[in-house]
Amino acid sequence: MNELNVTYDYVPVYEDEICNKEHVLKVGSILIPIFFILVVVLSCIGNVLVLIVLVFYESLRSLTNILILNLAVSDLLFTFGLPFWASYYIWGWTFGDVGCKAVKFVFYAGFYSSVLFLTLMTIQRYMAVVHPLSDWERCRGFSIAPIFIIWILSAGAALLGTLRSKVIEETPQNIYCEYDSVPIKLAINYLQNAFFFITFLIMGFCYTRMLQIITKARTNKRHKTVRLILCISLVFFIGWAPYNIVMFLRSLTDLGFSQFTICEVSIKLEYAFFACRLLAFSHCCLNPVFYVFVGVKFRNHLKNILQRIFQQKKNLVFGPSKSAKNHSLGSMY
Repeated sequence: MNELNVTYDYVPVYEDEICNKEHVLKVGSILIPIFFILVVVLSCIGNVLVLIVLVFYESLRSLTNILILNLAVSDLLFTFGLPFWASYYIWGWTFGDVGCKAVKFVFYAGFYSSVLFLTLMTIQRYMAVVHPLSDWERCRGFSIAPIFIIWILSAGAALLGTLRSKVIEETPQNIYCEYDSVPIKLAINYLQNAFFFITFLIMGFCYTRMLQIITKARTNKRHKTVRLILCISLVFFIGWAPYNIVMFLRSLTDLGFSQFTICEVSIKLEYAFFACRLLAFSHCCLNPVFYVFVGVKFRNHLKNILQRIFQQKKNLVFGPSKSAKNHSLGSMY
């Protein structure tokens, strides 16, 4: 790993004769790429399976299914950036200025849209539980319009950072994909903090009201979707809340707060930032896990898919059994 002498978005370093963070960089350049690649593999497998189940086994007339499908697409967009950041930790930025802007745009569009879709899913369940007579899911225009609005807002928010990103070549060996100034970096970080805080205030209010209604109900059968979305939202909060807090504390270092410029404190903050980043970025591969363990219908569809795959492999090796032939003949009529 090349020695880094500037502060940039993904591996911030303050290198001088007083505080040397070379060990922090070495740990990050080894652990983070390995972790990111693992997350990429799990996220691609899990979210592609979610898309297959929704497209071929579920009705896309349901607003809930439409939102879950878009959430899976958001997670895949977010996942798309991770291999590039993994490479960044090892070799620096090697994909040029266009690649820098493109990766940042797709990555942050996935991040913003996933938060907004989770928020809309929460509001949708809130209306279904707290105001069931509104019957809003049957309004097809309402089912479609927010999807476009969310993607437009997410693209716009991602574009703010993309337009102010560029490749910084300190030396031929040290090339970075970074915001063009520290004030812009701080402004975008604070925008993400505010965005995260507002959306989870909305989620917190909705779930508080829903839990009040559910605890008074005699049966929880009709609230399985609420439990699923609650689990997804809680995991998202647990993952992203520490990351946003640490990111805010690191910004105080850039602003020159003396408490955070002490070498020992700064190094601990960098390790905390690495750990929180790993936790936050893993959210894109965790949602399909909750669909399996909390969503009964999804679990059953997944079993059917796996059974068909194994049956096809068995037929290729041993040939179709008599029962399989009879079944196939019967299904034609």
